[in-house]
Parts: sequence; structure tokens; C-alpha cells
Amino acid sequence: MTAGLRTIIYPVKDLARAKALFGALLGVEPYADEPYYVGFKDAGQDVGLDPNGHAKGMTGPVPYWHVTDLRSTLAALLEAGAEPLQDVLDVGGGKLIAFVRDADGNLIGLTQDPSPQDPSAM
Repeated sequence: MTAGLRTIIYPVKDLARAKALFGALLGVEPYADEPYYVGFKDAGQDVGLDPNGHAKGMTGPVPYWHVTDLRSTLAALLEAGAEPLQDVLDVGGGKLIAFVRDADGNLIGLTQDPSPQDPSAM
């Protein structure tokens, strides 16, 4: 089950320039501003900038599907023939991400928000 596409992450080579560009585009300050990730929220959309994205196999922007069970969704995609590029990773506070490549080379990201019952989410 998905909650749709609400996150897109761009691989960037120059984080400072990309941050300035997306700040000008979105007209908001980043909610996360770290050397390894800059994130913006605007109109219900999460836009991330990843300076390590190219090294992880990101060839362009990656849309992230918000799912309720990332591990089972990832297993289903792998069984259906997807190639794993980023295994399940906790990026903080129990938020999980992963991404795969389909047979046509398209990147598919998955993200799962922490469970409200998860003590690490509080």
C-alpha cells in the first residue's frame, strides 16, 4: 500500500549551488541543512538534495513512494525483477529509505515514515 509520491531527491554535485537554486525556486528555507542532505518542504512536497547521490547510482531525480511496509514492498519489487541500488537505510528517527532500478533503467525510491508507536520516532 502506498500513500503516493510526496518526495523527490536530486543527486547534486555542488550542494551550495543546488541549495541556492532550489531555495529560489521554492521560496522557502530548508528544513534540513546538513553536509550530506538538504531538504525542502513546499506545498506538501518534500524536495531533497543529495551530494552523494551520483556515487550511489542516482542518474537523475528519484521519486520516492511513501509506503507502509518498506521491507515487504522492496522484497516484492526485487522478486519482480528490480535491481537493488540502495538497501534499507534508517536516515534518522526511524525513517527508512531504499531505491531500486527497474528493467528500463528507471529509479524507484521507497520511503517509510516511523510508526507512531515506535519509541525512536518520539
